[in-house]
Amino acid sequence: MSYFFTSESVSEGHPDKVADQISDALIDNFLAFDPDSKVACETLVTTGQVVLAGEVKSNTYLDVQKIARDTINKIGYTKGEYMFDGNSCGVLSAIHEQSEDINRGVDRESRELQGAGDQGLMFGYATNETENYMPLALDLSHRILKTLGDLRRENLDITYLRPDSKSQVTIEYSDDNIPQRIDSIVISTQHDPFDTDDAMLAKIRKDLVDILIPRVKESLPSHIQELFKDDITYHINPTGKFVIGGPHGDTGLTGRKIIVDTYGGKGAHGGGAFSGKDPSKVDRSAAYATRHIAKNMVAAGICDEILVQVSYAIGVVEPTSIFVNTYGTCPFNLTDSEIAGKIEDIFDLRPFAIEDRLKLRQPIYSETAAYGHMGRIPEIVTKTFEQPNGESKSLEVELFTWEKLDYVEKIKEAFEIE
Repeated sequence: MSYFFTSESVSEGHPDKVADQISDALIDNFLAFDPDSKVACETLVTTGQVVLAGEVKSNTYLDVQKIARDTINKIGYTKGEYMFDGNSCGVLSAIHEQSEDINRGVDRESRELQGAGDQGLMFGYATNETENYMPLALDLSHRILKTLGDLRRENLDITYLRPDSKSQVTIEYSDDNIPQRIDSIVISTQHDPFDTDDAMLAKIRKDLVDILIPRVKESLPSHIQELFKDDITYHINPTGKFVIGGPHGDTGLTGRKIIVDTYGGKGAHGGGAFSGKDPSKVDRSAAYATRHIAKNMVAAGICDEILVQVSYAIGVVEPTSIFVNTYGTCPFNLTDSEIAGKIEDIFDLRPFAIEDRLKLRQPIYSETAAYGHMGRIPEIVTKTFEQPNGESKSLEVELFTWEKLDYVEKIKEAFEIE
């Protein structure tokens, strides 16, 4: 018997992702001018309105309204007819000073003794079913929307697209967990008005099936392309119409897409969101650290699939626990508890050590806020930031460091395998 597994993604124009991107743009700007900034900020977006809230401890001053507007315009909300655009929306800031009761558990005389910014549990996951060690259904869902976004910005083959969209992919697996075929693809995309609903639906369906999907397939390795068989069920704009969308159609909040941000429902999730949090918050930094561990473990051949959990107490330096589940895919005579012990020896999971190892005090977070925090390509880029007084700063930063396969040899050495 086969079984089915489904994951979804949402575009950069989805209202929750608009909120995430604004929050992470604020994080980047604070870190660019004061790398020691402590920030926890939330964003709400709705019809013609943005609300910023949260706590900050920083030595820099930002024009948060301008940062929010620039982010909204970059996403593509630039027209009044969307009922939400960066040039005309209201921006209310209710950001205030961070609580000293929280900060005293984090800041220490020695940075190596920095405590966790909160209690909680975080998970990292990896599987060898894709080249980027991500679950296939989620990887395809992200690719569909990233490609749809490219088509929207090109404005050539498809000219009616608006920023808000969602996708969902269902994969059929064999009992031994091998992908067999794509069973169904759901795509809902916001669009300009058409003269008639029937013409609209026919045009959108034809364009997405004949233009979007082939472009997605071209970006995939041949063994994944073979899963696109002729019997895929497509649900294209299944409600029939999607003109009203974005923050006008649905209020958006920071941190409401945590499964899209991670593994699409595979593995597990500790419940903490990422966007709007500086790396002293282990919800973010430890989730990146456990992904880094999981990906390198699978790449080293220790297992085909792995889930790594770590937990913390607020203000405490060392993690309170480390847990591993390899789902019976480890080919060596090792228990999961023995593997967890070796991971503890290889990877320093103190909060400061994570920040240092993964270079998390850089302004690298805007790029994470859409299309997933995991499974991305590490790269070095130059980013420029401006303060209200006109001061400009350009920084060379390394994105997605937790996706680097830089511990494979260390793991093989520790496990004594070639």
